[in-house]
Amino acid sequence: MSSVVVIGSQWGDEGKGKIVDYLAQQADAVVRYSGGSNAGHTVVVNDVSYKLRLLPSGILYRDKTCILGNGVVINPRVVLQEIAEMKAKGVDTSNLLISDRAHVVFPYHEKQDELQEAALGDAKIGTTKGGIGPCYMDKYARTGIRVCDLMNKDILAEKLKRNLAAKNALFTKVYGAEPLEYEPMLKAYLGYAEELRPHVTDTSVALGNIFDANKKVLFEGAQATFLDIDYGTYPYVTSSNPTAGNAATGSGVGPRFIDHVVGVVKAYTTRVGEGPFVCELFDTDGPGTYLRNTGHEFGTVTGRPRRCGWLDAFMVKYAARLNSMDALAITRLDILDGLDEIKMCTGWTIDGEPIQHIPADLSILAKAQPVYETFKGWKKDISGVRSYGDLPKEAQAYLARLSEVVGVEIGIVSVGPNRDQTFCLKEFF
Repeated sequence: MSSVVVIGSQWGDEGKGKIVDYLAQQADAVVRYSGGSNAGHTVVVNDVSYKLRLLPSGILYRDKTCILGNGVVINPRVVLQEIAEMKAKGVDTSNLLISDRAHVVFPYHEKQDELQEAALGDAKIGTTKGGIGPCYMDKYARTGIRVCDLMNKDILAEKLKRNLAAKNALFTKVYGAEPLEYEPMLKAYLGYAEELRPHVTDTSVALGNIFDANKKVLFEGAQATFLDIDYGTYPYVTSSNPTAGNAATGSGVGPRFIDHVVGVVKAYTTRVGEGPFVCELFDTDGPGTYLRNTGHEFGTVTGRPRRCGWLDAFMVKYAARLNSMDALAITRLDILDGLDEIKMCTGWTIDGEPIQHIPADLSILAKAQPVYETFKGWKKDISGVRSYGDLPKEAQAYLARLSEVVGVEIGIVSVGPNRDQTFCLKEFF
């Protein structure tokens, strides 16, 4: 028995989907344990691009059990759309299991998300408006509707009527918006229930059986460390815990089943939405623009241009401690190919003094300034490299310094979007 948790070490969009897809070759099961359809992954296999929002990245392998755990919030419309898209590309999704304890996203969650965000004005969070936050709100208010409720038409009808009445009162009386209709929503979700029924089970039991059979399990985190509801740059965060500690709670296994934690690190830093970003570049014709255009840095779900900056190793060091990482997976190293010089942030200062941790108070964090080290660029195409030793010496120096600052060894390097443009420096299973 062995297991690996793959988590994002920055603000998401690090390429976790690709790393999960790569490691899934050796796994027997792939488990998504948090988040919702606001988490987009793009996986490229044989130059075919697969855009995933809820389906685990291991879905591209027919022989892997793929699980959406209890910690995920499920939008049935999105799941079914993804399943249809996978089938259209010849991918068999019969290996998908969905937790009966996962909570369900409804149209009223999406509408609430949109209205709340609009009401915040300049203080908006920058959500995808996919209803993820409001669904988690209902979960913790103990008014949510779970997948097991979706499977029971009488319970669904009763709970939906009660919840929609409360939401419509909120929409009309607080926001001055139009109410949503009950009957069309009930009809749609009864239909979704029948389509999803073959996939629904107690995934905690299914996963326990997989571990009992001494099989290999890969846990897939959504979003990333600095979007964590507790440890991210609150309130500009997601509504769940994408950090490694939630892999156990969000999937229904004990923490002693976790063997390795791999932190995915993009070779530079990006962020979508609002919130602090110490290493952000604001140029219109410089390295920030180069990174965005060369890296095609636009959101998988929203299409929004991502904010770009140099790699912040200080952030990654904090994430490594928080998640007990034992390896780093470096992605998009090839995007740096065209740069004459590359910078890396190795520390932060506030009022001219070095700090040792990331402050929770955003008014203090706003004062943080990056401390940069400058590296010579390698100025050559590395997309064909298939071993660490064949990387240019400048690229090796850049990665060695990252590992030194973070205190975690480099375990995987990616030099392009395809599955075969990835190589391991250590064994995980």
